Amino acid sequence: MIEFFSEMLSYGFLTRAIGVGVLVSLCAALLGVSLVLKRYSMIGDGLSHVGFGALAIAAALNLAPLQVAIPIVIVAAFLLLRLSESSRIKGDAAIAIISSGALAIGVLITSLSEGMNTDLNNYLFGSILAITKSDAVLCVILSLIVIVMFIFFYNKIFAVTFDENFAKATGTNANIYNMIIALLTALTIVIGMRIMGTLLISSLIIFPALTSMRVCKTFKRVVILSGVLSVICCIFGFILSYMYDTPAGASIVVVNIAAFLLFSLFGLIQTKIPKNL
Repeated sequence: MIEFFSEMLSYGFLTRAIGVGVLVSLCAALLGVSLVLKRYSMIGDGLSHVGFGALAIAAALNLAPLQVAIPIVIVAAFLLLRLSESSRIKGDAAIAIISSGALAIGVLITSLSEGMNTDLNNYLFGSILAITKSDAVLCVILSLIVIVMFIFFYNKIFAVTFDENFAKATGTNANIYNMIIALLTALTIVIGMRIMGTLLISSLIIFPALTSMRVCKTFKRVVILSGVLSVICCIFGFILSYMYDTPAGASIVVVNIAAFLLFSLFGLIQTKIPKNL
């Protein structure tokens, strides 16, 4: 076993991928609880499609992918928030409008330039080989920013997640904290696209939160368990990927699905046990 892990960690690209993957998984899990409870769980899918469009533009103009994607996805997150607050366009419709439009723009730009090249394929489906040293450094910095800001604004995020109207009544500027959630989500999506791909990154937001809710009833416990589970599933996903030479992103999602099914079964058994025992 020790030799297996020593061999696995002897590859620099894999070590970078695991480090970034763990941080991204933790960020996504922390934010995922609020997004799921606010019924914005598919915002990750929408923003990832926007990220794909941004990456297509960067590839066509020979620009640095992440530097182009970050501001575009942040703007899209704020736009989604504004559209969702509109009485005419609900949250799911706003996500569908922006995600489908961005994906169409990305495909169009790709077809007009050099076609679906390998780098864009990596963004679409994820690749641990796509993470360079500079990307890893940028991802670590952004991940730490997300984690620190989430911890710092935890109480306010909790307030606007459970009862936004009550939070406003007590003097909390809910719009600002909703924008902070959108900003942190946008950063997490961008840094996670390298490993998970635009088609799978939203799973890191949805599965850990839903899995934790099978057995935990308080917000704090759900957040903590969600973060722990997400990191564990990420590590096991990389091990599975290394052992069987499967895509890292897909392997991580499969492990998350297994954890969800296991915790769902445990939660079902828990409800059947009389509380006086």
